[in-house]
Amino acid sequence: MEEHEIKKHVRIYVSVFAALAALTVITVAVSYLHLPMKQAIAVALIIASLKASLVALFFMHLISEKQVILAILLLAAVFLAMLLAVPVLSY
Repeated sequence: MEEHEIKKHVRIYVSVFAALAALTVITVAVSYLHLPMKQAIAVALIIASLKASLVALFFMHLISEKQVILAILLLAAVFLAMLLAVPVLSY
């Protein structure tokens, strides 16, 4: 691997780290807003999903994998959303 490729990867990892740190700060800041329970859970799940997506895409290298792996990840996310929607809709 050449030096400029290594610097490119390091820059990406540092950017992802900064995004994860920013999302963590946002999570803490949102906790001080004292939102209603349903809204707080929804916001927390959205932020957690963004953070999990960043980790999966960049640190697990799913962003450079074949489309089948991304399709499986998307399918898992759809099933997770359906499972999370069941208690909300039944309430």
